[in-house]
Amino acid sequence: MTAPPERAAPMDIVILGLSITSSWGNGHATTYRGLVRALAERGHRVLFLERDVPWYADNRDMPRPPGCRTVLYRKLSELRTKHAAAVRDADLVMVGSYVPQGVEVGAWVTRTARGVTAFYDIDTPVTLAKLARGDTEYITPELIARYDLYLSFTGGPTLDRIEREYGSPAARALYCSVDPALYRPDDVEPSWDLGYMGTYSDDRQPTLERLLLEPARRWSEGRFIVAGPQYPTAIDWPTNVTREEHLAPREHRAFYNAQRFTLNVTRADMIAAGYSPSVRLFEAAACATPIISDPWEGLDSIFVPGREILIARTRQDSLRYLRELPEEERRAIGERARRRVLRDHTAAHRAGELEEYVGALVGGHAAA
Repeated sequence: MTAPPERAAPMDIVILGLSITSSWGNGHATTYRGLVRALAERGHRVLFLERDVPWYADNRDMPRPPGCRTVLYRKLSELRTKHAAAVRDADLVMVGSYVPQGVEVGAWVTRTARGVTAFYDIDTPVTLAKLARGDTEYITPELIARYDLYLSFTGGPTLDRIEREYGSPAARALYCSVDPALYRPDDVEPSWDLGYMGTYSDDRQPTLERLLLEPARRWSEGRFIVAGPQYPTAIDWPTNVTREEHLAPREHRAFYNAQRFTLNVTRADMIAAGYSPSVRLFEAAACATPIISDPWEGLDSIFVPGREILIARTRQDSLRYLRELPEEERRAIGERARRRVLRDHTAAHRAGELEEYVGALVGGHAAA
């Protein structure tokens, strides 16, 4: 296991994110929870500011996340009035993607903060596609150039594009991650041959049909499960597919450990951009659950295909893995993926990378 970078001097950090208190219908909460916990363990003081909105207020599965002080605000004027001093004096202020009134929030942060400012894009391919359409819901090209850092869930060539086309002073990958204390193998007998967890989306559904639902129809003895909200009632679920509407993060480990294989399905924008691993990849791998994934550019920089992850393009690919892969090799693929995650993709690694990015900027400013 590769050790995270040596710890930097403690910082005061303010994060304005979509939600850390509720994981309902979003993957942001899981990412923020792991990151702030790792930052706190490395000695940093974190204030998380979250807009108080009804759909998260009704589904708060972690109202007081460990590792940070969480404060809810109801409107932008309250944010400006009550938290100006914290933003002004912080060593680092991060604004996340999909923050309500994100453009106004970002403009205020970049005017007010004296420390390093960063935009944390947990939805980079979606963000860039929106900008290409002229949609500036939570970020504008002008605002990108004002942030000191653009932290991206997508790596590879996209980082160069953000600097070249949008004028970011420094675009850096800060992938999602996993907390190995929460995600680990359990000695249980699998209940399902193949499972999938994800909120419904039009662009993912054809792949889910091809790689899970069609195999379920053709292999009646197989056991399958799909967990996630917002699936249309018109979907024809095979009788051997179990449905779960929502799984709280505390249930994710048991969910992965109850599967022989788990399926990863990638959003169309993320396939187009490449280098966009989802948190579900790292969670499943940390549980040593073998992953069957659709292919996308850059996946081989995260896991080694055939050794640490299995690639499927057709229903025949899925069925072959499910029915023909020897049990010894199935287990070995899961174990190799787990070792890779522990080496490179824990929340502690991300906290260390963030320290390095901020330190490089602070050092550059000091030298100048």
